[in-house]
Order: sequence, then structure tokens, then C-alpha cells
Amino acid sequence: MKVLANDGISKSGIKALEKGGFEVITTKVAQEQVANYINTNDVKVILVRSATKVRQDIIDACPGLKIIGRGGVGMDNIDVDYARSKNLHVINTPASSSESVAELVFAHLFTGVRFLHDSNRNMPLEGDSNFDGLKKAYANGIELRGKTLGIIGFGRIGQAVAKMALGLGMKVIAADKFLSDAVIRVDFYNGQFINVDIKTEPLEDIFKHSDFITLHVPAQDGYVIGKEEFAQLKDGVGIVNCARGGVIDEVALVEALDNNKVAFAGLDVFENEPTPEIQILMHPKISLTPHIGAATGEAQDRIGTELAEQIISLLKNN
Repeated sequence: MKVLANDGISKSGIKALEKGGFEVITTKVAQEQVANYINTNDVKVILVRSATKVRQDIIDACPGLKIIGRGGVGMDNIDVDYARSKNLHVINTPASSSESVAELVFAHLFTGVRFLHDSNRNMPLEGDSNFDGLKKAYANGIELRGKTLGIIGFGRIGQAVAKMALGLGMKVIAADKFLSDAVIRVDFYNGQFINVDIKTEPLEDIFKHSDFITLHVPAQDGYVIGKEEFAQLKDGVGIVNCARGGVIDEVALVEALDNNKVAFAGLDVFENEPTPEIQILMHPKISLTPHIGAATGEAQDRIGTELAEQIISLLKNN
């Protein structure tokens, strides 16, 4: 049986699938050619990440397809309910990339509080001619320890973020529509650990008390943080979005950055992805990455092998 990994798959995933008797195709097929390629090559499984979309048109056009797999968490690029109504298996890997996304959140937080995004732009330009000026400009950094981190969306990734925050000595508060509390286990290198109970709070309390806010929610209709919500935030808050574009109103964000309501933002995802607005890309208070939350070697290995295990279980062991 053939598997089309249209957005790529790790070598460990390929090895596991081939060991299970599958042929893995890693040719990148253009979106408009996906259905034709699946049918022409008798592909039974298509694996995607965030680039390729598997909508109703592809599902209807490919009666031989048996599994749609998403390497990662969010499945907003797949018509999941429709696919399942047509008896297709739809799988993903919700746990595999949590640590990688959480580390990127802190990369943006550390970058923001120490102005690394701006100093890395300006040091090559002015480091030899205005060293003292730049030193003065970036001299008012702050520490994360002791500050309050508000986590909006307290699933696997939100809880992974909480573990790191607790390890840094931050206070963690969280909001979640579906979860009332969670026990966060913080593990240390020598086998010791601590358990911390966190009860979720209303969103308004997160806005009111957080020094920093990070979002971990799926794509949805409407903004989680728009103009009205920005008005509720503490002055000088830092905001990170490594979840989905469109959960923050970017126009309102720029306004909040310009009037110093928000001290900095870290964005891995954008409303107009893959062509973010120039006002976002050029803003001196925004740290930017191109949707790479799960893009670590370790996460991709976990994603590939987890997808392989699910595919083999569904198609070989039944």
C-alpha cells in the first residue's frame, strides 16, 4: 500500500512505515493535483502538516483513500467530520510536538524581555558605530522569574508551557473552555519531580492579572484577543501566539504595541499566512518566526513514528 507524505515525514517515520510493508512517497504534489495523483498512483494514505488541505473535493474525488493523517495537533486544514462520514480514518499526533512548541513560546518570551529581536536587527547595522547607544536602548530588560504567565487554552501544549514556566519560577494561571483543573508534573534531570495543581480561571481574570499571555487554542470564528480584550490587559504585557493565525486581531495588536499597552509580541502564526502583513513583519516590537512550532528534529521523529504506528494498526492489524 502507498502512503503519500505530501508535506514531508521524518526518516524514522519512513523507516517504520516501510518496515510495516508500506511504500512511502515524499514527492511534493501541488494542491490542485493532489486528487489526481492519489488516484493515478493508488494511494491509500495521505499525510499532511499545515500546508496541504484535504477538503471535501479531494475526499469525494478519491474513493480509494483510507486514511488522512495530520502530523501535529490542529486539523483545521482537513474536513474531518466529512471525511469520517465517508468512513475514512482521520488521525493526528496531538502529543508529539507539545514540548517543541512550548520551547518556542519561551524563545519568544526571552527574546521579547531582552529585546533580542530588535538588537539582532540593529547590531549588524550599528554595532560598530553606535555600541553605547544600542547598549542604552536595550538596557531595560526584565526577568521572567516571579512574573505571572497567563495561558489561554490548557491542553497538552498549554500544560507543557506551564511546566517550563513553573521551572523558571513563574506564577501560572490558565483559562480553558473545557478543562476545570490540571495537575502539572514538573520533572527534573535527576528523577525528582513536583506536582502542581492549577485550576482554570475565567478569561477576564487572565487578561487582568497576566504579565505575559500565550495562546494555545484551535482556529475559530472571531478573535480571542481583539480591541476590547486589549483594553482589559495590564499595561506593558507581552503576548505570544504559537497556536493559529486569526486568534489575535493583528490591527488591534499593532495599535496596542504603538501605544505601549503591549510591550512586545512573539508571533509564529499570522492572519494572512503565508503572506503576513508588512506592518507585522516590520514592527520593531514583534519577534517573528515562520510557523515553526513543531519544527524540531525530535518532534518530527515522534510525529513520524506515531503516524506510522497508527497507520499500521489501522490497516495491517485489522
